[in-house]
Amino acid sequence: MTDNNRSARRRAREFAMQGLYQWQVGGQDEAAIQVQAESVAGFNKADRVLYATLLHEAMSHADILRADIEPHVSRPWHEISPIERSILLLGACELRLHPETPYRVIINECIELAKSFGGADGHKFVNGVLDKAALALRATELAAR
Repeated sequence: MTDNNRSARRRAREFAMQGLYQWQVGGQDEAAIQVQAESVAGFNKADRVLYATLLHEAMSHADILRADIEPHVSRPWHEISPIERSILLLGACELRLHPETPYRVIINECIELAKSFGGADGHKFVNGVLDKAALALRATELAAR
């Protein structure tokens, strides 16, 4: 996908994932992360509201989101790459707090983030974990299918 074809929502998710990475690796706070993101070329093409919402929710609910994810991971949280942790937090955040977005869209967006930013097979790992998390977090939506 070329840079020009990325939707404002996908860009928002990319910036939110990068912010979560900065938070986990560099210990930056939400305000500093937002100031930095706003200075990056292309940020003006992102959905600013979605970006700010996802960043804030994922950071403020990280413990709950991590609890949603960890049962579906076969290794300790600290052994997961910070990129994949960021993507998983973002995905869990949307699965838990944004029922207006179909779970398949959320998982697909996270897979795309993992393909773009993660390791070679990171997208398979992210897909497997979020598929399992969706069973718990989106049981009603899955049952309706």
